[in-house]
Amino acid sequence: MSRSRIPEREIAERPEGYGGPNLSPVGLELVPHTFAEGVHALMASPPPKDNNGVVAGRKAALVIDAGITPEVSVKIQQAAAALTGRPLRYLVNTTYHGDHTFGNAAFPEEVVIVSSRANMENMADLAYEKQVRSGNMYGDAALLDAVGEWRRPDVVFDSYAEIDLGGRVVELHHFGPGNGPGDTVVHVPDTRTAWTGNFLCHAGTAHMLLQGGPEPYAASLRRMREALPALETIVPGHGPMGDARAAVDTLLGYLERLHDDVVASVEAGRTLEETYAACADPWAERLDPRLAAALGGYQVPREAAERGMLALCRDLHRLNILATYRLYAGR
Repeated sequence: MSRSRIPEREIAERPEGYGGPNLSPVGLELVPHTFAEGVHALMASPPPKDNNGVVAGRKAALVIDAGITPEVSVKIQQAAAALTGRPLRYLVNTTYHGDHTFGNAAFPEEVVIVSSRANMENMADLAYEKQVRSGNMYGDAALLDAVGEWRRPDVVFDSYAEIDLGGRVVELHHFGPGNGPGDTVVHVPDTRTAWTGNFLCHAGTAHMLLQGGPEPYAASLRRMREALPALETIVPGHGPMGDARAAVDTLLGYLERLHDDVVASVEAGRTLEETYAACADPWAERLDPRLAAALGGYQVPREAAERGMLALCRDLHRLNILATYRLYAGR
């Protein structure tokens, strides 16, 4: 039986005691990492605040994601100007979520915003989106008062688009639903690098099933693996960059196990609390060593970074169980 229905909205329910990622821009620094001339990741320190990216060719520059407030979007634009010296012409939204798009309105009108059609269609209720994101602002929700307009994409695509920056073509892919219905991957073929937003994070990171289920997410990942066989490095929306193949394979294994465990619980008539206990937890004891090693690259105390990431992964795993249980039990 197919269990691939995509809800119209992100699930608002959260497990008891859930904390979730800290999205507050307070203390956010964007640290450049250069892959090649004109291709730069802007890595948030500390994690798991939002990462961004800048890609430039001879004629123009492109920015990946807009930040959660107008103040953050200004920082991103300043970094793009300093790193490339090219006129900023494009902004790509990898998801519709406010921490990636609330800064859209702070970009000049001549900057063309591009994203998947599904992302644009989900940017319809600013009040609800601010309410949902405020739960992860950790006491700084008032900063979202500066967001008075939710600027939507100017150009949308269904599955694939290209942007020519002058001697460098950037590919945009929508492989299908994942964390949300419109996840957009920004691929720079000549550096074998992709910005993956919330769709794909470093291997061993707990992802979030906010608006869908394990089956459609896994199908989208398989399409990505088939379409981008030479991809080497991913820059996720949150957390450290990492090996693309390892990230896909690890997440696929997790989603398949989550699907099987929750289906078994629903068919056995278990409650949600019983399902939490019955599902395998990859973070029950420790972080994946690959993820723990990657956290060592941040200029923050490693022990604190690992402890915080482990707590976050456990929270997100419980959220995934809840979201999957509600989706499957509802059918």
